[in-house]
Amino acid sequence: MKNKRYFPLYVDLSDKNVVVVGGGTIATRRVKALLLFTRNITVIAPKMTADLWELGKLGKIQIQPRPVKKSDFSMAYMVLAVTNNRELNEEIYHACKEEGIYVNVASDKDLCDFYFPGICLKDDVVVGITASGMNHKKARAVREKVQALLEEIAKDEESYE
Repeated sequence: MKNKRYFPLYVDLSDKNVVVVGGGTIATRRVKALLLFTRNITVIAPKMTADLWELGKLGKIQIQPRPVKKSDFSMAYMVLAVTNNRELNEEIYHACKEEGIYVNVASDKDLCDFYFPGICLKDDVVVGITASGMNHKKARAVREKVQALLEEIAKDEESYE
């Protein structure tokens, strides 16, 4: 099957509820990226990284240190399934599809309504980078170059003032 291209859509998440199921390194990276756009993040996992616990203590995210339940998605705009359990991730996918909730399953690009992009951010410019779930190293290399370019442009703008 030919790989699908996903349309880049920029969405205001400031008042949307995001549920992240999983508490590991990938979940932590995604939560930190999401915090640039919303504070309405709930992380659900029996075990979480120290960074997630700290973000919870600081009140930046809601943490639920327990297994996920289907009812956890009732108010979600989007859900990220970032566990190391493929079967659980697939259950989350199906539960979200039944409810019409956008879902991203980190372990299976075919179970994603959206890809979680590499994000470049400088002032009011936001650039999302994806390689359509095919080549994460390539996407990272592009993201790093675009971020460097944004930094360079910002320095140039300062010299014009």
